[in-house]
Amino acid sequence: MIIFGTKGYLYQLAILTLVCTQCGNPSAHALRKRVTKFTLFFVPLFPVSTKYSTQCTFCGAESKLSQEQAEQLQAQDAGGPGGGQPYGQPPQQHQQPYRP
Repeated sequence: MIIFGTKGYLYQLAILTLVCTQCGNPSAHALRKRVTKFTLFFVPLFPVSTKYSTQCTFCGAESKLSQEQAEQLQAQDAGGPGGGQPYGQPPQQHQQPYRP
């Protein structure tokens, strides 16, 4: 007996501030990469498809992107303030400690 199938993986690449095409509000958009991999005996072996999208955090609308568009948005995000930081890490700042 051979057990095979597919499994999906969702990666969040960046959080961008864009104007939503659906609601028209300037809001945060999650840039995501969805990869579907072929599995054999529940072990993911190779990617079958890769899709990119953005999702508006205000209204929830999702827009599909090409790989080139996604790479361009990700490059713009890395060049902005705080760009190049690992997700969830605050930008490094040199502040003086609080003294009452």
